[in-house]
Amino acid sequence: MKIKKGDSIIILAGKDKGKKGRVEQVFISESKVLVPGLNMYKRHMKKKDEKSKEGIVDFARPMLASKVSVVCPSCGKPTRVGYRIVKGDKERMCKKCEQKI
Repeated sequence: MKIKKGDSIIILAGKDKGKKGRVEQVFISESKVLVPGLNMYKRHMKKKDEKSKEGIVDFARPMLASKVSVVCPSCGKPTRVGYRIVKGDKERMCKKCEQKI
């Protein structure tokens, strides 16, 4: 997967289309990413112990990696991620401006 933890992303499809965020967690086997504050859902919770919340609780759910795009830190545009080898090291690069991500 070309999206990594800490990448800034923009959502391409769904109810949060156009919103930006930073990846908090990546689920490689499911091909999903978790972005706090985006893709929020509500859940009705019972109070199980003194620490847990009760009532309607908001929480972020993971979303498919195919519905997000990495935002290049250099040009600030949504882009695809490419790779190149420099002095034996593999680095990620922006496909639009060809700068290191």
